Order: sequence, then structure tokens, then C-alpha cells
Amino acid sequence: MEGFRPNRLLELEPAAFRPARKGRGARTNPTGRFEKARIEPDLDFSEGPDSFGGPDSFDGPDDSEGPDGFEGPDGFEGPDGFEDFFDGSDGSSREDGDEGRPRPEPARRKLQTEAIPDPSRTAITFNRSPDIPFDASFNPYRGCEHGCAYCYARPTHEFLGYSAGLDFETKILVKYHAPTLLRRELSAPRWKPQVVALSGVTDAYQPLERRLQLTRRCIEVFEEFRNPIAIITKSALVVRDLDLLLKLADHQAISVTLSVTTLNVDLQRVLEPRASSALERLRAIETLSAAGIPTGVMVAPILPGLTDSEMPAILEAAANAGASWAGYIVLRLPHGLRDLFDDWLATHRPLRRKKVLGRLESLRGGRLNDPRFGTRMRGEGLFARQIADLFGLWARKQDLARGAPTLSTASFRRPGGVQLALGLDRESGRT
Repeated sequence: MEGFRPNRLLELEPAAFRPARKGRGARTNPTGRFEKARIEPDLDFSEGPDSFGGPDSFDGPDDSEGPDGFEGPDGFEGPDGFEDFFDGSDGSSREDGDEGRPRPEPARRKLQTEAIPDPSRTAITFNRSPDIPFDASFNPYRGCEHGCAYCYARPTHEFLGYSAGLDFETKILVKYHAPTLLRRELSAPRWKPQVVALSGVTDAYQPLERRLQLTRRCIEVFEEFRNPIAIITKSALVVRDLDLLLKLADHQAISVTLSVTTLNVDLQRVLEPRASSALERLRAIETLSAAGIPTGVMVAPILPGLTDSEMPAILEAAANAGASWAGYIVLRLPHGLRDLFDDWLATHRPLRRKKVLGRLESLRGGRLNDPRFGTRMRGEGLFARQIADLFGLWARKQDLARGAPTLSTASFRRPGGVQLALGLDRESGRT
């Protein structure tokens, strides 16, 4: 396959030791692009499956340190590289007469999600990307427990000294002080009322949110200021905050978009292991739209050769649920995500691997990723045109061929209830 870059992770790891990790989108923690060390399994260490206890067995004797002893940036213990597959040795001993019995499978260590305090000093971030429909965004969390195998945000974790693999979905940085930061920024005279996307990178309604309710407390701040927000999520948990969304809707200050990748239950379970099911998302669209919240659907990402044929069914289901508009994005594989997604294909859909990668290359000028503005979201070439034509046809058929509604900043106010639209000085609205 011309332009195909072999996945070193797959070259080094025997297929026999390629177990999927239940409830997680990635299996490993590949070294980040900002780290100098690279941990690779020593295949000479193993004489066969019985003597290969998994990555943790590389620790060596009790008085030596293996990969677990490697310290990364800021004392981060990792990168985990190939650890956490198994518990190492199965911990059992062979008694007399046990020689004929099969050796028990090594126990796999259960990965727990860790909520790490995020020391960020600001809440709202800005971008200058010409192909993104918003300038301001707000991300309560960095990393995402949904664990979607295709998530374009995975490489952002490498900036923090973590891996784009399992770290991204198990080490979640939480902006516990986000409501306070947000209130301070919206109160500042320099703040120009504008639509804020919630969120622009990782999902604000990921599983941790059910317990922490951080996103809800931040929406309370947006509602207090009547600053418009555009929510995009793949979680049905957004319905929990319907009371706040209705208050924003009174001022034309809210829109919600649910992303749906596939209606195939088996595929969705391994592709988006901790996200709401497609049925739950469709029910969320139905609930929100019935309540009067402007709600749309994003068919995203489209995985060429795997989910592109589902586009008509997704659009029809979303329209029946009450969606008012639709959009789509084609799969992007920036930086280390290329190898991670390739590894996912080899693990879960090996017979589709060459087809999917080949289609991606045809969309990306012979590469697996094209970072150029204007083409990175949709691709180019024959297959890109076919996807666009198919989407356009079915979006029109389902009356979804329109963009999200324009939100209003006319009702924005400082604490105290004085609207900027009244023509008063911004400071006069303070209490």
C-alpha cells in the first residue's frame, strides 16, 4: 500500500499477545512524541506464550527495576509503555501432580480512572482555526474516560507528560476551580460576549461528570451571565441539565449537538467503550428537541470503509428523533493516534484494516493524516466527494441540510442583572 507507514507497535508485539482491554479504547501506553525514551518488549526474553507473562514481567528479578521504575516528566511514573496488560506472573505455584494441568491465564490488572487536579489559571481558550465554527471554547476536563479509539484529542495528553493511549482515558485532569475561573473571566471588562463551545476538545459530559457535576456548575455560571454556549457531546447525560438549558433557550443562548458514529451495537461497544449507546443519544435528541432546545446531530467521525455506509441510517434516525440540523467530519489521525487506531483495527477489525487505511490514504493524499485547514475535516478526492454527496443527499431528504442556529449575545449581563444591550457602561452592571 503506497505511503503506508508500518505500525512499530504491531511489528514488535506477537499477535498472540494482543488482547483487547474491556472498557478501554486503547490497549497500551505508547511513548509520547515529547519523550526521549521508548519502551519496547524484548522478544528474546520469551521462549513461548507460557514464559511471556506480559509487559509487567519485564521487571526482571525482585532487586531490579524494569519499565515501572522509569520516571517521566515531573515525576510521572511511566510512560507505562507496555505495562498494565497483565498482572505479571499469575501468582500460582505448581504442586506435585500439577504438571499436566493447563497454566491459569495471567490475571489482568483492572485500570482505575484517576482524577488529577488541573492547575490551569484560565477557563476559556481561543483558537484561530479557519475551519472551526467557534473562536472560544471551554474544557472542564483534559483527557476523556469515554475512551474512543479514534479521538483526535488523544495526542493533546502528550503535552502534559502523559501518553495518548491508556493515560488519555485513565488519567483525567479536572479543573475543579473552573466555575470560579469562569465567573472571573466573564466578569472582566475585557470579555466580549460571544458563543463558547462546550467543549472544543474532550467531552464535558464524560463519565466523571456524573459524580463531579463540574460541567453543570459551569453551565450555571453561563446561565447567570446569559452567555450563549454551543454544546457538543456523545453523552446522554446532557439531558440531566435540561433545566439550565431551558433558561438559556429563553434568550436564544443554547444549542446542543449529539455526535453519533455508528448504530452497530457491537462496533460501538469496542469503538467508544464508555460512551452512551447510539440509542441513548437518539433518545437524548428526542428529549431535548421535544423540550424546545435546538438540537442537531453530528455524524462523526466517519470511518471510511467501516462506518460510512451507515450515514443514511444515522441521519434518518436522528431526524425521526427530532434533530433540526446535521453535519459530518471524516476521521482524523494526528500524531500518535495513527498507530493507536491502527492497533485498534488490528485488534478488533483485522479483516477491515487494509480497507480502512487504504480509504484514509485516498482521502489524505496518500497519507493517513492531512493537517491542512480546509481539507482535514472532510478530505479530498473521489471518496471524499462520494461521502459529501451521500451526506448531502440524505441530509436534504431528512430535512437536515441546514446549519446550527445563530445564537444571541443580546441578553448578556454582568452579575446583578443589567444587560449590556441597555447601553449602560459594563461596570455599572456589577454589584
